[in-house]
Amino acid sequence: MLEPWTPTRAFSDRREAGRALGAAFAALAEPDPIVLALPRGGVPVARELADAIGAPLDVLLVRKIGAPGQPELGIGAVAEGGVRLMDRTAVSRLGIPPMSLDAAVDRAEAELADATSRYRAGRPPLELAGRTAVVVDDGLATGGTAAAALQAVRRMGAKRVVLAVPVGAPEACERMRSEADEVVCLLVPSALSSVGQWYSDFGQVSDSEVLALLGRSNGAAAAATGGTIERPVGIDIGGGVVLNADLAVPDRAIGLVIFAHGSGSSRLSRRNRRVAEVLQQHGLATLLLDLLAQWEEGDRAKVFDVHLLAARLLAAREWAAAQPGVGDLPVGLFGASTGGGAALVAAAGRPGFAAVVSRGGRPDLAGSALVDVASPVMLIVGGADREVLALNRLAQGRLRCESRLEVVPGATHLFEEEGALEVVASLAADWFQAKMPPRPASAA
Repeated sequence: MLEPWTPTRAFSDRREAGRALGAAFAALAEPDPIVLALPRGGVPVARELADAIGAPLDVLLVRKIGAPGQPELGIGAVAEGGVRLMDRTAVSRLGIPPMSLDAAVDRAEAELADATSRYRAGRPPLELAGRTAVVVDDGLATGGTAAAALQAVRRMGAKRVVLAVPVGAPEACERMRSEADEVVCLLVPSALSSVGQWYSDFGQVSDSEVLALLGRSNGAAAAATGGTIERPVGIDIGGGVVLNADLAVPDRAIGLVIFAHGSGSSRLSRRNRRVAEVLQQHGLATLLLDLLAQWEEGDRAKVFDVHLLAARLLAAREWAAAQPGVGDLPVGLFGASTGGGAALVAAAGRPGFAAVVSRGGRPDLAGSALVDVASPVMLIVGGADREVLALNRLAQGRLRCESRLEVVPGATHLFEEEGALEVVASLAADWFQAKMPPRPASAA
Protein backbone atom coordinates (compact mmCIF):
# COMPACT_ATOMS: atom_id res chain seq x y z
CA MET A 1 0.00 0.00 0.00
CA LEU A 2 1.29 3.46 -0.87
CA GLU A 3 1.44 5.48 2.35
CA PRO A 4 0.22 9.10 2.31
CA TRP A 5 2.81 11.78 2.79
CA THR A 6 2.72 15.42 3.83
CA PRO A 7 4.57 17.82 1.51
CA THR A 8 5.96 21.12 2.73
CA ARG A 9 3.60 23.12 0.51
CA ALA A 10 0.28 22.82 -1.31
CA PHE A 11 -0.02 22.20 -5.06
CA SER A 12 0.30 25.16 -7.40
CA ASP A 13 -2.56 23.90 -9.60
CA ARG A 14 -4.37 20.74 -10.70
CA ARG A 15 -1.85 19.92 -13.41
CA GLU A 16 1.02 19.88 -10.89
CA ALA A 17 -1.09 17.71 -8.59
CA GLY A 18 -1.61 15.26 -11.46
CA ARG A 19 2.12 15.08 -12.14
CA ALA A 20 2.72 14.31 -8.47
CA LEU A 21 0.18 11.48 -8.64
CA GLY A 22 1.88 10.19 -11.79
CA ALA A 23 5.20 9.99 -9.99
CA ALA A 24 3.57 8.14 -7.09
CA PHE A 25 1.92 5.64 -9.42
CA ALA A 26 5.28 4.60 -10.83
CA ALA A 27 5.75 2.60 -7.60
CA LEU A 28 2.42 0.80 -7.95
CA ALA A 29 2.71 -0.66 -11.46
CA GLU A 30 -1.05 -1.24 -11.74
CA PRO A 31 -1.90 -3.78 -14.47
CA ASP A 32 -3.74 -2.59 -17.61
CA PRO A 33 -5.06 0.70 -16.14
CA ILE A 34 -7.75 3.04 -17.43
CA VAL A 35 -7.85 6.50 -15.85
CA LEU A 36 -11.36 7.84 -15.15
CA ALA A 37 -11.73 11.50 -14.21
CA LEU A 38 -14.58 13.02 -12.22
CA PRO A 39 -15.39 16.23 -14.15
CA ARG A 40 -14.76 18.94 -14.10
CA GLY A 41 -11.98 19.48 -11.54
CA GLY A 42 -10.65 15.95 -11.74
CA VAL A 43 -9.94 16.11 -15.48
CA PRO A 44 -6.72 18.22 -15.45
CA VAL A 45 -5.37 16.01 -12.64
CA ALA A 46 -6.29 12.83 -14.50
CA ARG A 47 -4.82 14.05 -17.80
CA GLU A 48 -1.36 14.37 -16.23
CA LEU A 49 -1.67 11.03 -14.46
CA ALA A 50 -2.84 9.23 -17.61
CA ASP A 51 0.04 10.67 -19.61
CA ALA A 52 2.56 9.71 -16.92
CA ILE A 53 1.52 6.02 -16.84
CA GLY A 54 0.58 5.72 -20.52
CA ALA A 55 -3.06 4.91 -19.87
CA PRO A 56 -6.25 5.89 -21.76
CA LEU A 57 -8.36 8.65 -20.22
CA ASP A 58 -12.14 8.90 -19.97
CA VAL A 59 -14.64 10.63 -17.70
CA LEU A 60 -16.76 8.98 -15.04
CA LEU A 61 -19.97 10.95 -14.54
CA VAL A 62 -21.22 11.46 -10.98
CA ARG A 63 -23.45 14.12 -9.45
CA LYS A 64 -24.05 15.07 -5.84
CA ILE A 65 -27.63 15.08 -4.57
CA GLY A 66 -27.96 18.44 -2.82
CA ALA A 67 -30.30 18.99 0.11
CA PRO A 68 -33.45 20.98 -0.83
CA GLY A 69 -32.79 24.65 -0.12
CA GLN A 70 -29.14 23.85 0.65
CA PRO A 71 -27.76 22.57 -2.67
CA GLU A 72 -24.14 22.64 -1.43
CA LEU A 73 -25.00 20.17 1.35
CA GLY A 74 -24.67 16.67 -0.09
CA ILE A 75 -27.16 14.04 1.01
CA GLY A 76 -26.19 11.45 -1.59
CA ALA A 77 -24.98 10.97 -5.13
CA VAL A 78 -25.91 9.43 -8.48
CA ALA A 79 -23.52 7.96 -11.02
CA GLU A 80 -23.42 6.28 -14.40
CA GLY A 81 -24.82 2.78 -14.53
CA GLY A 82 -27.85 3.59 -12.40
CA VAL A 83 -25.92 3.99 -9.14
CA ARG A 84 -27.81 5.96 -6.48
CA LEU A 85 -26.48 6.48 -2.95
CA MET A 86 -28.47 8.21 -0.23
CA ASP A 87 -27.40 9.31 3.25
CA ARG A 88 -30.59 8.28 5.03
CA THR A 89 -29.28 9.58 8.35
CA ALA A 90 -28.84 13.08 6.89
CA VAL A 91 -32.25 12.91 5.19
CA SER A 92 -33.90 11.99 8.49
CA ARG A 93 -31.97 14.61 10.47
CA LEU A 94 -32.95 17.35 8.02
CA GLY A 95 -36.58 16.21 7.94
CA ILE A 96 -36.72 16.18 4.13
CA PRO A 97 -40.22 15.20 2.91
CA PRO A 98 -40.48 12.51 0.18
CA MET A 99 -41.58 14.90 -2.61
CA SER A 100 -38.68 17.26 -1.90
CA LEU A 101 -36.26 14.34 -1.81
CA ASP A 102 -37.61 13.09 -5.15
CA ALA A 103 -37.09 16.54 -6.64
CA ALA A 104 -33.50 16.66 -5.36
CA VAL A 105 -32.76 13.26 -6.90
CA ASP A 106 -34.47 14.36 -10.11
CA ARG A 107 -32.23 17.43 -10.29
CA ALA A 108 -29.07 15.34 -9.76
CA GLU A 109 -30.10 12.80 -12.40
CA ALA A 110 -30.90 15.59 -14.85
CA GLU A 111 -27.47 17.11 -14.25
CA LEU A 112 -25.96 13.68 -14.82
CA ALA A 113 -27.82 13.29 -18.12
CA ASP A 114 -26.77 16.79 -19.16
CA ALA A 115 -23.11 16.04 -18.40
CA THR A 116 -23.34 12.77 -20.34
CA SER A 117 -24.58 14.66 -23.39
CA ARG A 118 -21.86 17.31 -23.14
CA TYR A 119 -18.85 15.13 -22.40
CA ARG A 120 -19.63 11.91 -24.24
CA ALA A 121 -21.43 13.26 -27.32
CA GLY A 122 -22.85 9.83 -28.09
CA ARG A 123 -19.67 7.87 -27.35
CA PRO A 124 -20.00 4.83 -25.08
CA PRO A 125 -17.78 4.63 -21.96
CA LEU A 126 -14.46 2.81 -22.33
CA GLU A 127 -14.70 -0.92 -21.67
CA LEU A 128 -13.63 -1.69 -18.09
CA ALA A 129 -14.20 -5.45 -17.91
CA GLY A 130 -11.11 -7.19 -16.57
CA ARG A 131 -9.09 -3.95 -16.24
CA THR A 132 -7.87 -1.67 -13.46
CA ALA A 133 -10.02 1.44 -13.10
CA VAL A 134 -8.17 4.42 -11.61
CA VAL A 135 -10.77 6.96 -10.45
CA VAL A 136 -9.34 10.48 -10.12
CA ASP A 137 -10.59 13.72 -8.58
CA ASP A 138 -8.86 16.92 -7.46
CA GLY A 139 -9.62 16.21 -3.80
CA LEU A 140 -11.67 14.21 -1.33
CA ALA A 141 -13.78 16.07 1.24
CA THR A 142 -16.71 13.90 2.37
CA GLY A 143 -16.33 11.08 -0.15
CA GLY A 144 -19.98 10.94 -1.18
CA THR A 145 -19.46 11.33 -4.92
CA ALA A 146 -16.29 9.20 -4.84
CA ALA A 147 -18.19 6.31 -3.22
CA ALA A 148 -20.81 6.45 -5.98
CA ALA A 149 -18.06 6.54 -8.61
CA LEU A 150 -16.32 3.49 -7.15
CA GLN A 151 -19.57 1.53 -7.08
CA ALA A 152 -20.22 2.52 -10.70
CA VAL A 153 -16.91 1.14 -11.96
CA ARG A 154 -17.49 -2.06 -10.01
CA ARG A 155 -20.78 -2.49 -11.83
CA MET A 156 -19.02 -1.83 -15.14
CA GLY A 157 -16.87 -4.90 -14.54
CA ALA A 158 -13.53 -3.44 -13.42
CA LYS A 159 -11.25 -6.16 -12.07
CA ARG A 160 -9.46 -3.79 -9.73
CA VAL A 161 -10.48 -0.32 -8.48
CA VAL A 162 -8.08 2.42 -7.38
CA LEU A 163 -9.00 5.86 -6.07
CA ALA A 164 -6.37 8.57 -6.64
CA VAL A 165 -6.59 12.10 -5.25
CA PRO A 166 -3.93 14.70 -4.46
CA VAL A 167 -5.51 15.71 -1.12
CA GLY A 168 -8.18 14.24 1.14
CA ALA A 169 -9.71 14.37 4.60
CA PRO A 170 -8.44 11.54 6.84
CA GLU A 171 -11.89 10.15 7.62
CA ALA A 172 -12.93 10.22 3.95
CA CYS A 173 -9.75 8.46 2.83
CA GLU A 174 -10.27 5.81 5.48
CA ARG A 175 -13.88 5.31 4.41
CA MET A 176 -12.83 4.86 0.78
CA ARG A 177 -10.48 2.01 1.72
CA SER A 178 -13.57 -0.15 2.20
CA GLU A 179 -14.81 0.82 -1.30
CA ALA A 180 -11.56 0.59 -3.33
CA ASP A 181 -8.80 -1.97 -3.63
CA GLU A 182 -6.26 0.83 -3.27
CA VAL A 183 -6.47 4.47 -2.15
CA VAL A 184 -3.71 6.86 -3.21
CA CYS A 185 -3.93 10.20 -1.41
CA LEU A 186 -0.75 12.27 -1.40
CA LEU A 187 -1.73 14.90 1.14
CA VAL A 188 -3.81 14.00 4.21
CA PRO A 189 -4.01 17.09 6.44
CA SER A 190 -5.33 16.60 9.96
CA ALA A 191 -8.05 19.17 9.25
CA LEU A 192 -9.52 19.75 5.78
CA SER A 193 -11.94 22.66 5.68
CA SER A 194 -11.91 22.70 1.86
CA VAL A 195 -10.03 21.07 -1.00
CA GLY A 196 -9.30 24.43 -2.61
CA GLN A 197 -7.17 25.63 0.33
CA TRP A 198 -4.45 23.18 -0.70
CA TYR A 199 -4.06 24.69 -4.18
CA SER A 200 -2.50 28.03 -5.05
CA ASP A 201 -4.73 28.13 -8.16
CA PHE A 202 -8.11 26.42 -7.77
CA GLY A 203 -10.06 28.25 -10.47
CA GLN A 204 -13.11 26.81 -12.21
CA VAL A 205 -12.46 24.31 -15.00
CA SER A 206 -14.57 25.11 -18.09
CA ASP A 207 -16.40 22.62 -20.30
CA SER A 208 -14.19 23.62 -23.22
CA GLU A 209 -11.09 22.81 -21.16
CA VAL A 210 -12.55 19.42 -20.21
CA LEU A 211 -13.27 18.59 -23.85
CA ALA A 212 -9.81 19.73 -24.91
CA LEU A 213 -8.11 17.59 -22.25
CA LEU A 214 -10.20 14.61 -23.34
CA GLY A 215 -9.28 15.24 -26.96
CA ARG A 216 -12.89 15.96 -27.87
CA SER A 217 -14.67 18.92 -29.38
CA ASN A 218 -18.01 20.64 -29.20
CA GLY A 219 -18.42 19.90 -32.89
CA ALA A 220 -19.00 16.24 -32.18
CA ALA A 221 -21.63 17.09 -29.61
CA ALA A 222 -23.42 19.34 -32.08
CA ALA A 223 -23.40 16.61 -34.70
CA ALA A 224 -25.05 14.23 -32.25
CA THR A 225 -28.04 16.51 -31.81
CA GLY A 226 -29.26 16.01 -35.37
CA GLY A 227 -29.23 19.64 -36.48
CA THR A 228 -30.50 21.19 -33.24
CA ILE A 229 -28.21 23.91 -31.91
CA GLU A 230 -28.25 24.13 -28.12
CA ARG A 231 -26.44 26.72 -26.04
CA PRO A 232 -26.48 27.95 -22.44
CA VAL A 233 -27.64 31.56 -22.02
CA GLY A 234 -28.06 34.09 -19.24
CA ILE A 235 -31.25 36.17 -19.10
CA ASP A 236 -30.70 39.44 -17.25
CA ILE A 237 -34.07 40.52 -15.82
CA GLY A 238 -32.71 43.44 -13.81
CA GLY A 239 -32.22 43.97 -10.10
CA GLY A 240 -29.03 41.93 -10.18
CA VAL A 241 -30.93 38.76 -11.18
CA VAL A 242 -29.64 36.70 -14.10
CA LEU A 243 -31.55 33.52 -14.93
CA ASN A 244 -29.61 30.52 -16.23
CA ALA A 245 -31.22 28.94 -19.28
CA ASP A 246 -30.64 26.50 -22.13
CA LEU A 247 -31.89 27.47 -25.59
CA ALA A 248 -32.22 24.76 -28.25
CA VAL A 249 -33.23 25.64 -31.83
CA PRO A 250 -33.84 22.94 -34.47
CA ASP A 251 -33.58 23.58 -38.19
CA ARG A 252 -36.60 25.46 -39.57
CA ALA A 253 -38.24 25.85 -36.16
CA ILE A 254 -42.00 26.48 -36.23
CA GLY A 255 -42.30 27.88 -32.71
CA LEU A 256 -40.66 28.36 -29.32
CA VAL A 257 -41.78 26.69 -26.08
CA ILE A 258 -40.66 28.22 -22.77
CA PHE A 259 -40.56 25.78 -19.84
CA ALA A 260 -41.56 26.56 -16.26
CA HIS A 261 -40.33 23.88 -13.83
CA GLY A 262 -41.95 22.96 -10.55
CA SER A 263 -40.85 23.61 -6.97
CA GLY A 264 -37.55 21.99 -6.04
CA SER A 265 -36.62 21.39 -9.67
CA SER A 266 -34.64 23.34 -12.27
CA ARG A 267 -33.95 23.72 -15.98
CA LEU A 268 -32.03 20.43 -15.66
CA SER A 269 -35.17 18.46 -14.79
CA ARG A 270 -34.79 15.09 -16.46
CA ARG A 271 -38.51 14.92 -17.25
CA ASN A 272 -38.75 18.38 -18.80
CA ARG A 273 -35.57 17.82 -20.80
CA ARG A 274 -37.01 14.60 -22.20
CA VAL A 275 -40.20 16.42 -23.22
CA ALA A 276 -38.06 19.19 -24.74
CA GLU A 277 -36.16 16.65 -26.86
CA VAL A 278 -39.43 15.37 -28.31
CA LEU A 279 -40.64 18.92 -29.01
CA GLN A 280 -37.37 19.66 -30.81
CA GLN A 281 -37.90 16.56 -32.96
CA HIS A 282 -41.25 18.10 -33.94
CA GLY A 283 -39.63 21.36 -35.03
CA LEU A 284 -40.14 23.35 -31.83
CA ALA A 285 -37.36 25.41 -30.25
CA THR A 286 -37.19 25.14 -26.45
CA LEU A 287 -36.05 27.45 -23.67
CA LEU A 288 -35.53 25.70 -20.33
CA LEU A 289 -34.72 28.19 -17.61
CA ASP A 290 -34.28 28.49 -13.88
CA LEU A 291 -37.01 30.83 -12.72
CA LEU A 292 -35.00 31.82 -9.66
CA ALA A 293 -31.37 32.85 -9.35
CA GLN A 294 -29.22 30.38 -7.39
CA TRP A 295 -29.15 32.65 -4.34
CA GLU A 296 -32.98 32.80 -4.34
CA GLU A 297 -33.59 29.04 -4.38
CA GLY A 298 -33.50 28.68 -0.61
CA ASP A 299 -36.38 31.16 -0.18
CA ARG A 300 -39.45 28.93 -0.02
CA ALA A 301 -41.80 31.91 -0.36
CA LYS A 302 -40.32 32.69 -3.77
CA VAL A 303 -40.35 29.03 -4.82
CA PHE A 304 -44.17 28.97 -4.49
CA ASP A 305 -44.86 32.56 -5.61
CA VAL A 306 -46.54 31.84 -8.96
CA HIS A 307 -46.98 35.54 -9.71
CA LEU A 308 -43.24 36.16 -9.31
CA LEU A 309 -42.50 33.11 -11.46
CA ALA A 310 -45.00 34.29 -14.08
CA ALA A 311 -43.24 37.66 -14.22
CA ARG A 312 -39.98 35.82 -14.84
CA LEU A 313 -41.60 33.87 -17.69
CA LEU A 314 -42.74 37.11 -19.28
CA ALA A 315 -39.22 38.53 -18.92
CA ALA A 316 -37.85 35.43 -20.63
CA ARG A 317 -40.33 35.90 -23.46
CA GLU A 318 -39.21 39.50 -23.93
CA TRP A 319 -35.60 38.33 -24.00
CA ALA A 320 -36.40 35.66 -26.59
CA ALA A 321 -38.17 38.22 -28.79
CA ALA A 322 -34.84 39.99 -29.27
CA GLN A 323 -32.84 36.86 -30.14
CA PRO A 324 -31.97 36.02 -33.74
CA GLY A 325 -33.45 32.76 -34.94
CA VAL A 326 -36.29 32.69 -32.40
CA GLY A 327 -37.42 36.31 -32.09
CA ASP A 328 -40.12 35.98 -34.75
CA LEU A 329 -41.43 32.57 -33.62
CA PRO A 330 -44.85 32.04 -32.01
CA VAL A 331 -44.41 31.21 -28.31
CA GLY A 332 -45.97 28.54 -26.11
CA LEU A 333 -45.58 27.74 -22.41
CA PHE A 334 -45.00 24.33 -20.80
CA GLY A 335 -45.41 24.20 -17.02
CA ALA A 336 -44.83 21.36 -14.56
CA SER A 337 -46.20 21.20 -11.00
CA THR A 338 -46.20 24.78 -9.62
CA GLY A 339 -44.82 25.87 -12.99
CA GLY A 340 -48.22 25.01 -14.45
CA GLY A 341 -49.84 27.66 -12.29
CA ALA A 342 -47.13 30.17 -13.17
CA ALA A 343 -47.59 29.52 -16.90
CA LEU A 344 -51.32 30.19 -16.65
CA VAL A 345 -50.79 33.42 -14.70
CA ALA A 346 -48.31 34.53 -17.37
CA ALA A 347 -50.86 33.82 -20.10
CA ALA A 348 -53.75 35.53 -18.30
CA GLY A 349 -55.02 38.60 -20.11
CA ARG A 350 -52.05 38.71 -22.42
CA PRO A 351 -52.50 37.92 -26.11
CA GLY A 352 -49.72 36.32 -28.05
CA PHE A 353 -49.09 32.96 -26.38
CA ALA A 354 -49.97 30.32 -28.95
CA ALA A 355 -50.73 27.60 -26.39
CA VAL A 356 -50.13 26.42 -22.82
CA VAL A 357 -49.49 22.86 -21.61
CA SER A 358 -49.45 21.87 -17.93
CA ARG A 359 -47.87 18.51 -16.89
CA GLY A 360 -48.93 17.30 -13.47
CA GLY A 361 -49.52 20.97 -12.83
CA ARG A 362 -51.21 23.05 -10.20
CA PRO A 363 -53.45 25.31 -12.31
CA ASP A 364 -55.48 26.00 -9.16
CA LEU A 365 -52.56 28.15 -7.94
CA ALA A 366 -53.38 30.63 -10.73
CA GLY A 367 -56.55 31.50 -8.78
CA SER A 368 -58.62 34.34 -10.24
CA ALA A 369 -56.25 34.64 -13.21
CA LEU A 370 -57.79 31.50 -14.74
CA VAL A 371 -60.79 33.37 -16.12
CA ASP A 372 -58.49 35.74 -18.04
CA VAL A 373 -56.46 33.08 -19.88
CA ALA A 374 -57.07 33.42 -23.61
CA SER A 375 -54.55 30.88 -24.96
CA PRO A 376 -55.69 27.29 -25.63
CA VAL A 377 -54.74 25.14 -22.63
CA MET A 378 -54.00 21.43 -22.31
CA LEU A 379 -53.90 19.95 -18.80
CA ILE A 380 -52.08 16.58 -18.56
CA VAL A 381 -52.49 14.64 -15.30
CA GLY A 382 -51.68 11.12 -14.16
CA GLY A 383 -54.71 8.95 -13.51
CA ALA A 384 -53.25 7.77 -10.19
CA ASP A 385 -52.47 11.35 -9.10
CA ARG A 386 -55.97 11.70 -7.71
CA GLU A 387 -55.62 14.87 -5.62
CA VAL A 388 -53.94 16.82 -8.41
CA LEU A 389 -56.43 15.43 -10.93
CA ALA A 390 -59.30 16.80 -8.83
CA LEU A 391 -57.61 20.21 -8.65
CA ASN A 392 -57.14 20.22 -12.43
CA ARG A 393 -60.80 19.43 -13.03
CA LEU A 394 -61.85 22.30 -10.78
CA ALA A 395 -59.41 24.66 -12.51
CA GLN A 396 -60.59 23.63 -15.97
CA GLY A 397 -64.10 24.53 -14.93
CA ARG A 398 -62.97 28.12 -14.36
CA LEU A 399 -61.18 28.48 -17.69
CA ARG A 400 -63.12 30.37 -20.39
CA CYS A 401 -60.63 29.63 -23.16
CA GLU A 402 -60.35 26.49 -25.25
CA SER A 403 -59.14 23.74 -22.92
CA ARG A 404 -58.57 20.02 -22.86
CA LEU A 405 -57.86 17.66 -19.95
CA GLU A 406 -55.80 14.56 -20.76
CA VAL A 407 -55.52 11.81 -18.13
CA VAL A 408 -52.63 9.35 -18.52
CA PRO A 409 -53.97 6.03 -17.14
CA GLY A 410 -52.07 4.64 -14.15
CA ALA A 411 -49.52 7.46 -14.06
CA THR A 412 -48.52 9.08 -10.78
CA HIS A 413 -47.47 12.69 -10.18
CA LEU A 414 -43.97 12.37 -11.65
CA PHE A 415 -44.98 10.13 -14.61
CA GLU A 416 -42.28 7.61 -13.69
CA GLU A 417 -44.24 4.63 -15.00
CA GLU A 418 -42.97 2.99 -18.17
CA GLY A 419 -44.11 4.92 -21.23
CA ALA A 420 -45.97 7.60 -19.22
CA LEU A 421 -43.58 10.44 -19.97
CA GLU A 422 -43.54 9.51 -23.66
CA VAL A 423 -47.34 9.93 -23.69
CA VAL A 424 -46.96 13.38 -22.10
CA ALA A 425 -44.35 14.42 -24.67
CA SER A 426 -46.45 13.21 -27.58
CA LEU A 427 -49.60 14.98 -26.34
CA ALA A 428 -47.68 18.22 -25.78
CA ALA A 429 -46.00 18.10 -29.20
CA ASP A 430 -49.31 17.53 -30.98
CA TRP A 431 -50.99 20.37 -29.04
CA PHE A 432 -48.26 22.89 -29.73
CA GLN A 433 -48.00 21.92 -33.39
CA ALA A 434 -51.74 22.28 -33.86
CA LYS A 435 -51.91 25.68 -32.13
CA MET A 436 -48.78 27.34 -33.52
CA PRO A 437 -49.81 29.76 -36.30
CA PRO A 438 -47.99 29.26 -39.60
CA ARG A 439 -44.99 31.50 -40.14
CA PRO A 440 -45.04 33.96 -43.06
CA ALA A 441 -43.44 32.55 -46.19
CA SER A 442 -40.70 35.19 -45.99
CA ALA A 443 -39.67 33.90 -42.55
CA ALA A 444 -39.66 30.22 -43.43
